[in-house]
Amino acid sequence: MLTQHSAVHSPRTRVSTMLPAIDTPSERVVVAVILTWRGRIALFRRSQHLPHDGGRWHCITGFVEAGVKPSDQALDELAEETGLRTEDIISLHPGEALTIHDNSGQPWLVHTYIAETSMRRLTLNWEHDCYRWTQANKSRRFANRVQWLDLIIEATSGQHGSGRQ
Repeated sequence: MLTQHSAVHSPRTRVSTMLPAIDTPSERVVVAVILTWRGRIALFRRSQHLPHDGGRWHCITGFVEAGVKPSDQALDELAEETGLRTEDIISLHPGEALTIHDNSGQPWLVHTYIAETSMRRLTLNWEHDCYRWTQANKSRRFANRVQWLDLIIEATSGQHGSGRQ
């Protein structure tokens, strides 16, 4: 039996926490990673070259490829989008699995993770044009963030600030 906790966080975003995973088409299964360094989280501004969310603050995200474990996909996305190698990652912990409904009502299964790095400087790929380190409780100061970013931060909140100083 599935246990579901639902909440409405905005008129356009509905979230459910469900374990085990619900039946979501594979093309709508993603990872979302909050990256930390010395108790701060990294926020990434999406490139204007992307078809969606250009110029908006984001975390690291990516589609879970067929046959790949979400945790492995999270590490792959970190490497692709930030240049971090496996040895640069101190820890990777899962957060809550979320079901987030997009503006058209379609469900997305989001495997959330929090990763701690030993590296302050990141090498961004074309998906982002800049990043900022901030305290998790100050992320709302980034006014132009994607509407679901707060949900991802909340889903991983038990791990924030637990890293080395």
